[in-house]
Amino acid sequence: MDQGFLNLIYILNSMKKLLIPYKWELVILLWIAFFFNQADRQIFNIVLPSMRDDLGLTDADMGLIASILILFYGLMVPIGGILGDRINKKYIIIVSLLVWSAATLATGLSYTLIQLILLRSIATGGGEAFYSPSANALICEYHQKTRATAMSIHQTALYVGIIGSGFLTGYIADMFGWRVAFYLFGGFGVLLSGILYFRLKDSLIIRNSEANTVPKKTVKEVLQVFFKKPTAILLTLAFAGMQFTGVGFITWMPTFLHDKFNFSLARAGFDSTFYHHVAAFLGVMIGAGIADKLAQKIFGVRGIVQMIGLIIGIPFIYIMGKSDSLFIIYAAMAIFGFCRGLYDSNIFAALYDVIEIPYRATATGIMLMFAFIVGSVAPYLLGILKPIVGLSNGLAFLSVGYFFASLCILVALIFFYKRDKI
Repeated sequence: MDQGFLNLIYILNSMKKLLIPYKWELVILLWIAFFFNQADRQIFNIVLPSMRDDLGLTDADMGLIASILILFYGLMVPIGGILGDRINKKYIIIVSLLVWSAATLATGLSYTLIQLILLRSIATGGGEAFYSPSANALICEYHQKTRATAMSIHQTALYVGIIGSGFLTGYIADMFGWRVAFYLFGGFGVLLSGILYFRLKDSLIIRNSEANTVPKKTVKEVLQVFFKKPTAILLTLAFAGMQFTGVGFITWMPTFLHDKFNFSLARAGFDSTFYHHVAAFLGVMIGAGIADKLAQKIFGVRGIVQMIGLIIGIPFIYIMGKSDSLFIIYAAMAIFGFCRGLYDSNIFAALYDVIEIPYRATATGIMLMFAFIVGSVAPYLLGILKPIVGLSNGLAFLSVGYFFASLCILVALIFFYKRDKI
């Protein structure tokens, strides 16, 4: 009886390994974690009008809260990257998820601007900062030929998280109040951190005894590796331009639809995310497929895919902000989203073309730091400009970020990529 039971367990485990190799189970687990990462971040944007009115805050106050979160994230993320190259990535991911989820839950208890800054901006942003460098580097350890595809599947959690949070948060806020949304999403994230503790495996670098005999590089040496690669610097500047546009859009688009068309929070939250991110989902998978298939045949194809997405997206960002037609706004959001997906498909895959394996978590942290520090300016800037030039003009202005980003990638491809590629 006991032996039969053990045989059954063995067979089931063997079938599991056959059906879902661990490298893809890893992507699934991190996809769920990243879903909550983005869903928790989006809650604030959806309930912004309700929170503002309930707590008696101004548009500038709400923009400041969003900007400090992005700024603090940007300041902390390089530390997360450095630690990711030195400590088991598994535990960094789990602790990061636990911290940002607990902070999200506690945000629902806030009543003042200072409390929101401490819990929402600093605690949530600081917790989230440690996730991406380790998560992306860990996926890359387990995926070689499927690098862009695996990382793009992981990236789709961003879109699904924002869409899901956009609708659910708006519905919950309309029915039960904005505080309940923070309680629910934060609570589920805390539970998920416990599941990841038992399911995630150690980093391959930790598991590989030979890798452990390699002397660790100092922070100074790692930084030198990054800043000696002009391609890495230009890709980072491009990501900063893209983030300026993306953060400004995701923060203020729900309020734009709520104020301009008198939508409920639920509809504004859903419409501001659905069309854009469904199209981005398609774009990221198409971009990843093209890049992985042609990476060995076409020079710099990862950067080319990114640049095409940015250039095509520029006019549709402008149209999205300026149009008075709801249909045109939705169409522009969708095309902008598809183009954003083409860019997203190779954010880190392109970076890892010029950065060696031992330095990738740190390089990811540096890239995210610059991008999110620049991106942190957008919510506060649009909050200040809203009563002066209108939110419509502010959103149209975000197209400048995509124009700048496309120029940076073009320069990298023409002058530096061939020399820097590993």
